[in-house]
Amino acid sequence: MKGHIRERSPGHWAIVLEQRDPATGKRKRKWHSFKGTKRQAQDECARLITEVKAGDYIEPSKLTLAEFFDRWLKHIKPNVSKRTHERYSDLLTKNLAPLLGAKILSKLQPIDISGAYATAIESGRRDGKGGLSPRTVHHMHRVLHTSLNQAERWKLIARNPAALLEKRDRPKIERKPVRTIDAPATAAALDAARERRLFIPLVLGVLCGLRRGEITALRWRSIDLDNAQLAVVASTEQTDAGEVSEKEAKSGRARTVALPAMAVEELRRWRVAQAQELLRLGVRPDDDWHVVTQADGSSLRPRSLTHSVSDFLKEWRVTLHSLRHSHASHMLASKVHPKVVQERLGHSSIAITMDIYSHLMPNMQGEAAAAVDGVLRAAINKRTDDVG
Repeated sequence: MKGHIRERSPGHWAIVLEQRDPATGKRKRKWHSFKGTKRQAQDECARLITEVKAGDYIEPSKLTLAEFFDRWLKHIKPNVSKRTHERYSDLLTKNLAPLLGAKILSKLQPIDISGAYATAIESGRRDGKGGLSPRTVHHMHRVLHTSLNQAERWKLIARNPAALLEKRDRPKIERKPVRTIDAPATAAALDAARERRLFIPLVLGVLCGLRRGEITALRWRSIDLDNAQLAVVASTEQTDAGEVSEKEAKSGRARTVALPAMAVEELRRWRVAQAQELLRLGVRPDDDWHVVTQADGSSLRPRSLTHSVSDFLKEWRVTLHSLRHSHASHMLASKVHPKVVQERLGHSSIAITMDIYSHLMPNMQGEAAAAVDGVLRAAINKRTDDVG
């Protein structure tokens, strides 16, 4: 393997790599364009020769980042939910492509990415009314990082430039305390909702910690009232186009949730009422029926549930998802172990639970300090007594 540089114009160089085809013995040349000083061009030539010898060399390509995004989105489409694919597509084609889409994929550098993030924060909104939130830009980074991992596996790039960004080069997200509703307010809200169709969704949210999609996907076959438990095995999602589909539980993890006695009582009462309602419509209900339905027996759309519950809960300034947070706060306030809270909520790890709800456990540090103090004082006192 040989290589040399040629100056095309001041500051512009051609890097020529020469090698012989092992099959035919013919000499082959690979050309690279480079902009910089002569010394920098020589260093780049040496780097490329090293990559060829190590088997890490990537053939020159004019594939742009926008073209790669299209290719990657087609590749992952069969393997993700429709809503996830829609979200990835929006982040890449509508937010990132206008900033980086014209860049040649193989020439993308970390400085290009961090510059794009800074621009997105300052003026990234598509309506021209300011910048995107740090959380949105954080999601952009996660999807870009994932897609470029695939580009690396496809040998389109030598390494993932998004992986080279340090945390300080990414948008900082300030986590806001989750909004919750205390026990007395919860009781008042449930009492006010008792004669409404949204009563059972409120019960499932605040007593069981179910997510919106888990509530709308829940079927009677997943509930064992005799043993006071329900199985969360599926979730419903809705695209921006309004299409509703059912998928497996979040992160592919089904879970079993123990039902409080109050939840069992209300679900028993609702099952009878729902059966009577459906029979009046000429429908014989079975275990395959959704627990939460519309008045005509049809399944409830996730966003419809969000809107109706949020509108009802305006008085308490919380949302449907706040009920899930409230369920966690009620448990933690009662000193339920965070591991149990994690399992009920379906978080993939206890670290997520602790990160979200650490502000709800202000006494844990004090209790830990008191426990350590007590153990050491007891040991010191015993030692003093023994010596004496």
